Amino acid sequence: MKKLTLLLMLAVSFGTLAKKPDSRYYEMRIYYCHPGRLDALISRFTNHTTKIFEKHGMTNVGYWIPNNNTENTLYYILSYPSQVARDSSWKQFSRDPEWKEVAKKSEESGKIVAKVTSIFMQATDFSPKIKPSKGAADRTFEMRTYTAMPDKLPNLLARFRNHTLKLFKKHGMENIAYFTTLPKDGSPSKLLYLLAHKSEAAGKASFDAFRLDPNWIQVRDASEKEGKIVEKVESIYMSPTNFSTIR
Repeated sequence: MKKLTLLLMLAVSFGTLAKKPDSRYYEMRIYYCHPGRLDALISRFTNHTTKIFEKHGMTNVGYWIPNNNTENTLYYILSYPSQVARDSSWKQFSRDPEWKEVAKKSEESGKIVAKVTSIFMQATDFSPKIKPSKGAADRTFEMRTYTAMPDKLPNLLARFRNHTLKLFKKHGMENIAYFTTLPKDGSPSKLLYLLAHKSEAAGKASFDAFRLDPNWIQVRDASEKEGKIVEKVESIYMSPTNFSTIR
């Protein structure tokens, strides 16, 4: 009986210490600004929007501006307890008199946002816990989106889970967050993740070293014995805004 009790206590302790899955509902929003209006958008977020988001139960995860910002965009990620909570929060936000006044005043010189794109996501089971930054120096962030070959997303996730994250860390890349997308149009999910680098040049140098690493080559070849598993890779280097939780 004592042995059984001890085993039960150990099982409970292990369960308490084990990583809890991140079940939050994530949304990446991309704002395409009218020419010359990005600064107005940044000012509105700095002084008002992020606080009103929090007021309505939205969690500010991170805010970034692409280094090569040809489309005049702001990228940011929010999290919510669930999809239902997300929809409710946005309804409350859009009806908030404080927000309406802020939006009206900020657009006295003209409209700010031309288009908004949303990407809904869930954290992978191997994603690190997303934590606010503590360092004094800002990092450069890289958002990478992988489109897997048909029916190969599980293979891709397994490769990242078992090998790729460790190899990234080996080559000086910081794993920030990993998501799978939740398309609304029925198209296949993608892997979307964020890395942090000391600079864009450092990030590119790290990837050059990673691609030549014999361990990576062995892992890649083993995972592709039955054919390629990645159809397309997209990469965007970004800098955090001064109000981003992750810097």
